[in-house]
Amino acid sequence: MAIRRQDACRSKDMKPRRKPRVLVSARSRSASKGWLRIGTLVLPCAVGRSGRSVTKREGDGATPSGSWRAVQVLYRADRGQRPQTVLPVCAIKPDEGWCDAVGDRNYNRRVRHPYPASAERLWRQDALYDVIVVLDHNRRPRVQGAGSAIFMHLARPGYRPTEGCVALARRHLLLVLAAARRDMRIVIA
Repeated sequence: MAIRRQDACRSKDMKPRRKPRVLVSARSRSASKGWLRIGTLVLPCAVGRSGRSVTKREGDGATPSGSWRAVQVLYRADRGQRPQTVLPVCAIKPDEGWCDAVGDRNYNRRVRHPYPASAERLWRQDALYDVIVVLDHNRRPRVQGAGSAIFMHLARPGYRPTEGCVALARRHLLLVLAAARRDMRIVIA
């Protein structure tokens, strides 16, 4: 008889395997600055201008609380080398965007510009999206208006607030990516 994984983990000799996780915590529910912890590393980060929220809505400026999977890494090849990580990596093209138009069939998906509905540009003049980690918030199922383009990306000077993402200094985000595993979860608490 085969032993199920769940039963095997209950053995006294075996500890349950924990999924690797990154813990993001803000100073308070409404704070826009916080800390990201991965293993023994504790790194400063920025979150949404409205702090954190368990009921994320499009345009509210809040970072959604919960446990999110890191889906993919996007980067600007003209501004840096390919990030070293086990996560899937793709270079951003100049015409790429992310649809944030509530009601559009491509809401919370990558699109190409020019796009007929509202869509954020991924190819930016500033450095914020030079490295992006796409999180699986509101991806399956996608709920119209429940928030789009929730990423980990590069921070503004002074860790100024984001529009709902988690932002880190470039060297810190690259450290997190180097330590990542495919089943890594980003827990926003």
